[in-house]
Amino acid sequence: MTAGARVTIVTRTKNRPIFLARALDDIFSQTFQDFEVVIVNDGGNPADVDRLTSQRADSERSRITTLHHAESVGMEAASNAGIKAGAGEFIVIHDDDDFWAPTFLESAVDYLEDPAHSAESGVMVRTEIVIEEVTEGRIEPVRREIFWADMRQITLADMLKINRAVPISFLYRRSLHDAIGYFDENLPVVGDWEFHLRVLSHSPVGFLDGEPLAFWSQRPDSQGHDGNSIFAQASEHAEYDALVRDSHLRDDLAKGGLGGLLYLTRVLAEQEELIRAQQRRLDESAAKLDHVLERLDALNETLIVRTSVGEFLKKPMKLARKLGGRA
Repeated sequence: MTAGARVTIVTRTKNRPIFLARALDDIFSQTFQDFEVVIVNDGGNPADVDRLTSQRADSERSRITTLHHAESVGMEAASNAGIKAGAGEFIVIHDDDDFWAPTFLESAVDYLEDPAHSAESGVMVRTEIVIEEVTEGRIEPVRREIFWADMRQITLADMLKINRAVPISFLYRRSLHDAIGYFDENLPVVGDWEFHLRVLSHSPVGFLDGEPLAFWSQRPDSQGHDGNSIFAQASEHAEYDALVRDSHLRDDLAKGGLGGLLYLTRVLAEQEELIRAQQRRLDESAAKLDHVLERLDALNETLIVRTSVGEFLKKPMKLARKLGGRA
């Protein structure tokens, strides 16, 4: 642990040295350097992690704390262990496969240090999804798209519908844990969404718009350790989304809470998905119609050409018949 560091960066990893190596490069390339790094090796091979940390410069190694779990305790318990092992005023979860723009920490810390934002418990930034593939030991980008491109602020109303942020994009004050507790270790998935709900129920969260400062790596076709839980555990995400809503509904019935709103917003989210699905079908139909029209245009051009050639060939035949009649 680095005494007096302003920011605690928690990096969860398990048997993904190629990603962890990139994550460490990313972290130590930040323009803001007043941080400590807590690596939580959640059941992975300790040798891979120790090898990578031993390769860092002395000035960097002194700021790294490594926690080795003999067996995996899950993403949320790993986060909590890393948070409690650090002491920074600000906290951010930097998973091993995600990354930042070099100015992420500087921009986020400056925002929270501004007295105008003292009531906000944290700040989230514009995020870009990066679709990647792992090919022969290399991480290859495939395409990019902005995550929630229409988002201009972070609101509880939006977060109730669906998770609008990922850990790599969220720097928050450590004091938040004193007010709302830590990540729910009973959740194998959707734990960051459930935490965001409690955060926004307690206090507002700022949003840094503009160019993306955080990058969420996704690999839809990867399996095993290289995969993403959002794809590999899609059914669990749906299951625990429902369980979180059900839990808050019980709280709502017992003492007041988010339950009613969660169920209402889920219905709204389903309606929005139906609208989006209908729009996709309309777009597909329009594309098919365009294709048919293009084929008709091509067919029409062919008929015109054939008709013109036919008429040209008929003229000498007509002339021959006229001459033959005169003879």
